[in-house]
Amino acid sequence: MKISKFKEYIVITLGIALVAFAIEYFQAPNNIAAGGVTGIAIILNAVIPSLSIGIVSLVLNVLLFIVAIIFIDGKFGVKTIYASVGLSLIIWVIEEFLKPVAITNDLMMATIFGALISAFGMAIVFNENASTGGTDILAKMLNIFFHIDIGKAILAVDFLITLVSALVFGVDVALYSMLSIILLGIIIDRVIEGFNVCKSIFIVSKKSEEISRYIIDTLDRGCTFLKGVGAYTGKESDILYAVLSRNQFIKLKKYIKEVDPEAFITVGEVHEVLGEGFNDIK
Repeated sequence: MKISKFKEYIVITLGIALVAFAIEYFQAPNNIAAGGVTGIAIILNAVIPSLSIGIVSLVLNVLLFIVAIIFIDGKFGVKTIYASVGLSLIIWVIEEFLKPVAITNDLMMATIFGALISAFGMAIVFNENASTGGTDILAKMLNIFFHIDIGKAILAVDFLITLVSALVFGVDVALYSMLSIILLGIIIDRVIEGFNVCKSIFIVSKKSEEISRYIIDTLDRGCTFLKGVGAYTGKESDILYAVLSRNQFIKLKKYIKEVDPEAFITVGEVHEVLGEGFNDIK
């Protein structure tokens, strides 16, 4: 159990490191304030250069956590606190010791690659049931006090940050910031879907009992027998249903080819699986 937890935090650390890299080498040097606490920190750093983006992010996150505890009874998992504080600290370390400069000064390239790297890192964090905190808390407050949907509230907060960005950096840069926010939302969803894609399989075979034992004993997955009747033959048959990872499906297909080459198999992709052996239902 302890080893599993340690791996989770290693993965989260990798995720926030990618986000920090995107911020310090693509977004901040080009004044792209792509929403969130770090977007606010980038704007404040531009107005007062002596303010470190990492330190400002840390202070804002702590203040937001306190506000959430006072006003909305905020309960944050250890992972979320670790991710939000860890991101701020990594940004500070990069600024303090590596003196980052922009990898590219082309605003379009910085927007695209910054969003790609940041989205991949955030997807890794979200996939471990954590988040980087920040303006999600402000969105939650808008939801509670003004009854605005969470999704719309997040967009409203990010839009407000972009509006301030336009006043500080100009409309052109602010539009790139808005593009970055849009790309982040799209890419994060796609990456998380990619992490969680599984194969949904229906099998009709004369060796269904043997195949089910292979799924249970060798692949360590559950499966279900469904009763079916052949439309042409009128005979009853067992239909085996299972949900497997890509690697497990490859092994199963190889096994079925050996025991029953005449088996009939249909395969589909599912992007979220909840329940025993997969993600918990939350």
